[in-house]
Amino acid sequence: MKLRYLKNVVTLGLNVDKCIGCGMCVAVCPHRVFQLNNKKAEIIDRDACMECGACSRNCPVDAISVKTGVGCAAAVIQGFIQGTEPVCDCGCDKKSKCC
Repeated sequence: MKLRYLKNVVTLGLNVDKCIGCGMCVAVCPHRVFQLNNKKAEIIDRDACMECGACSRNCPVDAISVKTGVGCAAAVIQGFIQGTEPVCDCGCDKKSKCC
């Protein structure tokens, strides 16, 4: 089973024009969110991002943005352990898709 984030709420962004294709994001991402394609990074699995910030901290040209600490990594982990979908306890309803 692959760990999944809450669908369509990740703050991850990539400015491909700034990317120099160094591959650091690919190397440091624990969930394999990135790959190199034609000497540029691309996001291949956005919903797998847990917003840890490793990619943005290691990008030498600031091509990656992510709001660290806003994600529900604990919800993903608990969902995995319990065999359920991740549910954060932020007090929001599911319609707002917030976390």
